[in-house]
Amino acid sequence: MIFTTKAEYGVRLLIQLGLQGGAHPVSLKAVAEAESLPLAYLERIAALLKKHGMLTATRGAHGGYLLARPAEEITMDAVVLALEGAIAPMDCFLDDHDGRVQCSHLGEAAGTCSTKLLWTRVQMGVIRSLQRTTLAELVEFDQRPAAGGITVTQSVPAS
Repeated sequence: MIFTTKAEYGVRLLIQLGLQGGAHPVSLKAVAEAESLPLAYLERIAALLKKHGMLTATRGAHGGYLLARPAEEITMDAVVLALEGAIAPMDCFLDDHDGRVQCSHLGEAAGTCSTKLLWTRVQMGVIRSLQRTTLAELVEFDQRPAAGGITVTQSVPAS
């Protein structure tokens, strides 16, 4: 499963807005320059995030975008779902347009697909990781002093 630049740039946009702390609207041009992102693409991503209730926009000379909710309430599963659609680890998993995926094998094979269990577990693992990650956590991580390398700790639940 590979997420597109839409998800990557969308998360980077949200982090930039989170870093501002909601004090004032931030222009997409400023975000595009800070993150070296294409402005036209960022505009389309911001429109999707606004449509899904994660951003608000103000017009005018001092207009721009703000987070619609506190960063602690914005989870990465909602962001990825808004930008990418359903998370499917294999091409045989089809988006049912409700945020779920279904096996594309026809007939009885759909219920007995020998790999369905594996890919469903992969899908659920990714979704759970995204659900546990908030924008606030990413903003906090971004504000840490740069160290020689990235250390990510994650607890793995017992099976």
